[in-house]
Amino acid sequence: MSRPNSVRWLNEVQWDDQGLVPVIAQEAASGDVLMFAWMNREALQRTAETGEAIYWSRSRRRLWHKGEESGHIQKVLEIRLDCDSDVVLLKIEQIGGIACHTGRHSCFFQRYLADGSWETVDPVVKDPKDIYK
Repeated sequence: MSRPNSVRWLNEVQWDDQGLVPVIAQEAASGDVLMFAWMNREALQRTAETGEAIYWSRSRRRLWHKGEESGHIQKVLEIRLDCDSDVVLLKIEQIGGIACHTGRHSCFFQRYLADGSWETVDPVVKDPKDIYK
């Protein structure tokens, strides 16, 4: 990513009433959707400037550089805005192959079944106890 000359592009994003926009992280090479998160204006600007995903953590109420604890950084290859300008798509390279705090490749590892239950369909790549020490 490169450092934008201006931040006017941020004004085109339709921020919600809390100043946030939903973000989908998609692995560029495979097309897999890895995670969903939120960004505020500063997070999106810093993501564009650094080329690494920086989100807004609603629970911690602070910026969250993806991989700051785990080392599983997301290198941002492309930033896209949807047709309504209210959802951001990051096409990323997932360093270490793990995006989810559960130690899985993707946060979307549960599949709905016709009987109304959820089935875990993706394995744990690495035990979270070995990731977050």
